[in-house]
Amino acid sequence: MIGISKLYCGTVEPSDALRYGRHSGRLPSHLLQFSKDKRPVVVWNITRRCNLKCVHCYAHAKDQSYANELTTTEGKQLLDDLALFGAPVVLLSGGEPTVRKDLPELAAYAVEKGMRAVISTNGTLITRDLAETLKAIGLSYVGVSLDGMKTVNDKFRGVAGAFDAALKGIENCQNAGIKVGLRFTINKFNRDEVSGIFDLLEEREIPRACFYHLVYAGRGSQLVNDDLSHAETRDVVDMILDRTRELHDKGMPKEILTVDNHADGPYTYMRLLKENPERAKEVLELLKMNEGNSSGRGIGCVSWDGEVYADQFWRHYSFGNVRQRPFSEIWTDTSEPLLGKLKEKHKHVKGRCATCRWLDICGGNFRVRAEAVTGDVWAPDPACYLSDDEILG
Repeated sequence: MIGISKLYCGTVEPSDALRYGRHSGRLPSHLLQFSKDKRPVVVWNITRRCNLKCVHCYAHAKDQSYANELTTTEGKQLLDDLALFGAPVVLLSGGEPTVRKDLPELAAYAVEKGMRAVISTNGTLITRDLAETLKAIGLSYVGVSLDGMKTVNDKFRGVAGAFDAALKGIENCQNAGIKVGLRFTINKFNRDEVSGIFDLLEEREIPRACFYHLVYAGRGSQLVNDDLSHAETRDVVDMILDRTRELHDKGMPKEILTVDNHADGPYTYMRLLKENPERAKEVLELLKMNEGNSSGRGIGCVSWDGEVYADQFWRHYSFGNVRQRPFSEIWTDTSEPLLGKLKEKHKHVKGRCATCRWLDICGGNFRVRAEAVTGDVWAPDPACYLSDDEILG
C-alpha cells in the first residue's frame, strides 16, 4: 500500500510516525503502514456468499449459502486471539460481508477488544438502518468497491443497478457519520474511468480512494491478458498523482492510495526527485519505513472456513486453520516453509528483484502474481513497470 497523498502531497512527515515509536498499537490508522513491528492487519473473509458476480473476484464468490463458514462463536474466538496478538485492524470482507446477519455483532466484538474494525463491501446492501448500527458500534471505516461509472461498473459487477445501489450505500454511511472510501481495481477495461472516480470523490465529498493493481487470483486469474502494459500502468499512476495533487491544491485534499504494486513507491520518489528534491528525501525515508509488500508479515488473511493465508489473494496455499490452531500460533510458526521465507523474502527473490536498488522499499512486490505467471514464487513480479535502468541506477 502506497500512500500517494501522504508522499506526493506532503501530508505526512517521517516525524509523524516516529512520534508514536512506529508501534502499530499506538499509530493512528493513516500511519499504520509505517509501523516497525508490522503486526498484521488481518483480512477476515467472513463469508463466501455475495449478491453480485464480479468478473475479478479473488474469492470465486457466489450468491449461495456455504456450510463451512466460521460460526459466530468461532469468529469471536478468532477475534479474541487477534486482539491478544496485537493485530491493530481487522478488515471484515467476503464475498459480501453485509449478507452475514451477525456482521454488526462481530464488528462490535472486535471494537470491544480494542481493535479497529473496518469493512470492505460492494455497498449495495448498506441500508440507512445498517449504517446507523455500524456507526453506533464504532466501526472505523467502510470501503466500497466501484470499478468505474455506471455502465462499466455494472458490467464488472455482473448486476444491473449495482452502481446506483452502491452510491446509495455510500450516502447512507455518510449520513450516519461513518468514514467511507472507494476501492477501484485497475485493468484495461476501466483505465479510462479513473478520472471519473476522482470526479466522484470531489462531487460526493468522499475523503478516500484506494486504487488496486490487478492481481491474478480467483476469477481475476482469467484477466492476466487484460492487465495494463507497463507503459499504460505508468500513465495511470501519473494520472493518479496529477489528480491527487490537483485536489490538494484546490483545498480539497483526499487520502489516495495505490495497492498491490509497490513499484509505485520508487516511481513516486523518482518523480519527486525531478520536481521537489527536498521532499523526495523525506519520501525516501517514509518508503523505507513502509518496507513495501508485506504479505505473510504485515498483512494476513483468514478465510470463511478458517484457513490462514499470506494475503487475501493466495488461497491455493494455506498455513493452517484457526479451528485447529490459533492464528497467532500459525502466524509465528516460521518452520512453515513458505511463511518463513515470506518474512525474509529479500533473501529469496530472483532475477531483477534480487539486484534491484529499490528492494528494501518495494519488498519484492507481489509474489502471488509472479507465481501465477511463471510458476515460481520468487521470480520477478511481471507487473513491475520500472525499467532496468531505473532499478539498477
